[in-house]
Amino acid sequence: MAMSRTFSACASILFALAAMAAEPAKPLGIGRAATEQDIAVADITVLPDGAGLPAGRASAKDGAPVYLAKCAACHGDKGQGLGDFPALVGGRDSLATGKPLLTVGSYWPTATTLFDYIRRAMPYQAAGELSDGEVYALTAWILAANGIIRKDEILDRSRLARVRMPNRDGFHTGHPSLPPGPAAN
Repeated sequence: MAMSRTFSACASILFALAAMAAEPAKPLGIGRAATEQDIAVADITVLPDGAGLPAGRASAKDGAPVYLAKCAACHGDKGQGLGDFPALVGGRDSLATGKPLLTVGSYWPTATTLFDYIRRAMPYQAAGELSDGEVYALTAWILAANGIIRKDEILDRSRLARVRMPNRDGFHTGHPSLPPGPAAN
């Protein structure tokens, strides 16, 4: 008898929960639906093939003063990293060693990913404050500091998408704009 009552109580609770779940949620009366313009402003993703790169252009020479003002306090004046903040420069050919140094120059597969990351996440204390021109300048500075481009080379949306990173073939992402890399071999 007790088992029957327990079963009935559980069934009643489950029935009540199912009925509540079937009711549509009522709006809270706050906020508003995002407009296409709202979404466009927030849609800043840059894909490995360069899709999504904004207009702009800069060289590493343009990036040097921006780097010193916005990045050096955390990443060091030469990109060597400070404290808990990672190195951005160096480590080339260290991935297969016992002490790999994961930097932009040794590890990152695409230069466009660097642009995307800087644009959305840096500087650490004020993410998103950089102009697109400053992001191009910082991207150029970091790439030049790693010996990937020349200091006087101008990066823009066309050129940045064509930069070949040292570890480009070290990743298998499944993205059609990247080669399959060693994981697929």
